[in-house]
Amino acid sequence: MRNRLWRYGIVVVLLIAAARPALAQKAAARYEIDAKRMGVNLTDKDALPRGREFVRLDSTYYVGWLYQGMYLYDRSADVPGYQRALPLLRKAFLLLEKDYSGLLQTLYNDPLQYMQNTTRYSDYLTLTRALREAYEIMDMPDSAMWVLKKAEQKKFRRDFIGIYGQRAWIIHRNRFYTSNDFAFLGNSVAENEQRALQSCYDGFAFIRRNQSANDLWFGEGQSYFDRQFIYHYLALIHGYLKNYDSSVYYYEQMANAGTVSWNNYGSTKAEMGEFGEAMDMFSRDKYKYGDVKQLMEPFYFLPLLNVYAGRTDAAMDIAKEAIAASNSSPGFGWYNIALARGYLYNGQLDSAWHTLEKAAHFKEIHIGTTLTQPQYDFTIGVLKLAWYQRKIAALKFLHRNWWYHPRWLYEVTALQAQQYLHEYILANQLVLNPERVRIIYDLFCGESTVGFDEIYSLMERFSPRYFQELMEKYLLTDPRPKIKPYFQLYRAKLMWHNGEEKAAADQLADLNNNLRLDTTHEKLLIARLLEARWRVAHAADMTPEAARFGKLLFDEYPQLVPFAGLPFDMQLETSGDTDANTDKLLDELRQTNIRWTDDPAAPRAQLRFSRKGIKYQVEVSVYNGAVMRYSSRFLFTTLDGVSSQIVFRLFGSAGPTELDAPAPKKAN
Repeated sequence: MRNRLWRYGIVVVLLIAAARPALAQKAAARYEIDAKRMGVNLTDKDALPRGREFVRLDSTYYVGWLYQGMYLYDRSADVPGYQRALPLLRKAFLLLEKDYSGLLQTLYNDPLQYMQNTTRYSDYLTLTRALREAYEIMDMPDSAMWVLKKAEQKKFRRDFIGIYGQRAWIIHRNRFYTSNDFAFLGNSVAENEQRALQSCYDGFAFIRRNQSANDLWFGEGQSYFDRQFIYHYLALIHGYLKNYDSSVYYYEQMANAGTVSWNNYGSTKAEMGEFGEAMDMFSRDKYKYGDVKQLMEPFYFLPLLNVYAGRTDAAMDIAKEAIAASNSSPGFGWYNIALARGYLYNGQLDSAWHTLEKAAHFKEIHIGTTLTQPQYDFTIGVLKLAWYQRKIAALKFLHRNWWYHPRWLYEVTALQAQQYLHEYILANQLVLNPERVRIIYDLFCGESTVGFDEIYSLMERFSPRYFQELMEKYLLTDPRPKIKPYFQLYRAKLMWHNGEEKAAADQLADLNNNLRLDTTHEKLLIARLLEARWRVAHAADMTPEAARFGKLLFDEYPQLVPFAGLPFDMQLETSGDTDANTDKLLDELRQTNIRWTDDPAAPRAQLRFSRKGIKYQVEVSVYNGAVMRYSSRFLFTTLDGVSSQIVFRLFGSAGPTELDAPAPKKAN
């Protein structure tokens, strides 16, 4: 036995002796790496080659993988980019955990140890945040939760990672899944939201438990700022749960501390019907993100609020600004959806369809937002449904006798067939959405990406009787007094659709007489009410009353008039260089659903034609009495599409400055 132990002892000594140079070499390599990393930030242009150099020096040291992973992560703007960064970040994280987990767990034992290891601690915090976010972007929430669990096991006394808030966020963002999908979830949206709230409350308990010790290290008041991080998620979750008083309370706490996300607060204000405040708040956060490559939500929701306010030009300008700045990075698809909505409500149907198709073919990734790919696809689908409805209405308005003209009859019938097919696809998306009641039917939900006016297209086409009953329920139970007029309008319109014409007319009259709205920011609601009353008066052959409501709609939101399906009175004056071509245009205008009249109370259209070589120019101006409402001009060579362009400009639509401009020549 002694001989055997002696031999074992010799082997151990020899192994140690052999390993000592290797250990010394590794220690020297790590010392060299730590020295060389000084002055090179993780996201500098030199970070990638430095990281590769560090891996060559010691592939078991996390620093080289950290530099490579963070360099790629910082420059990622699409799925392939994050796919390249993720393995490097994960390897760095595992190596850091392997070598320094014990050190990190004892970091808060005394201030000297904390100060001596701040670089290691900072690396860990950076890696944890980046790896968690990369997993979320790649739709791997269970892996993101694994990262938070590993961080929680370190028992850091102060939560610089935001473990409890981030956990609440991941649960909230994936609330519509169940435990069959991810183990950290419950089996319903309600249960998941309660789990998210509990994570926030656990965060408060953590702060209280460590407050006295952290006050000594970081100064009194440190807990005040740590609580702000959790307030952010509580405000979001309570808003989703329709606990508006609680949501506003937490937003106000953050506003007083200077930590509020005005973008999120604006969503809550919009959901409560306080649209003016919502626009102000979104505007304050427009440029908050700087060069960060993620969806800048104000640039999506501000155009929507401008559509509500009847400012379609502003809606399009804001979306175009975001598109130009995003350069096909995350958010580009959402901004195109916003632009398409602006085109749609401005009456530019061709541009709206082209932009929707661009959004549909863009691979959007959803960073820093609860908005999801199913919402993205559904929003495009809803806007396409609204487009089909407008396109069919536009053809009927442009060609008053469309039903016995073969070409227009064929086009209308073909569009109706395409619309039915599209509705079938959209209905399946709606049925498969477990949150359809909360984020669609409720109207103005802060998590919703479709406008209230677009939602009515679904209600009218899919199940009008069900939605009429649902609107009656909301009128009794919804806690938002400023949103109830929308439910009342929808109930009346659905009554009309369901054949209850007398009751619908009474409801519309009552709503009109008792309506108290923000006339600056709720023009679309006012316009839809006027349109409904116009339709009721027209159906009852109340010609003067119908003309009055049509004129009021024109004054409030003129771009909607051509899609109302009703004749509209207007005066016409022409001047300038006229010939056979301009005469043909005027003849086409007489075939539309505009009733040209001498009534001085009707809006007055002026068309001035002029020749510029082989091209024509037409200036379109519209007056209410002596006051010009709007004016535009454009060039054309052939007559194709000119009359329809004139018609929509008579109702405030914008458009190109030249209809048949030649395509730019390609460079050789």
